Amino acid sequence: MTQYALKIFVSAALLVAVAEASKRSTLLGALLVSLPLTSLLAITWLYLDTGDTARIADLSIETVWMVVPSLALFVVLAWMLRAGHGFWLSLVVACAVTAACYAGATWLLAQVRSGPTSG
Repeated sequence: MTQYALKIFVSAALLVAVAEASKRSTLLGALLVSLPLTSLLAITWLYLDTGDTARIADLSIETVWMVVPSLALFVVLAWMLRAGHGFWLSLVVACAVTAACYAGATWLLAQVRSGPTSG
């Protein structure tokens, strides 16, 4: 139980630090948010829990595939806000578009993994 409490504390502290830094400087906040901090934490926790480096390698490559559709969130959110739409509407639409992009990327990745089909 102590290990889970430590994971929660470190992860939450990191998120709070990024949010606080963003209040002072959006550039600093953007830099911190763009760092793969969540990925580093997940990789570290996975290694400490399993010691399975093959699994970590798989996670690393699959993360690369999932970064591409995640970019839709930032592009759509910025575009909608600059077009004068409200924050909540913009956020919901950006999340929906991102979810669709994730679904497409997941489908595409499954197709690539299964190889060419005959017929």
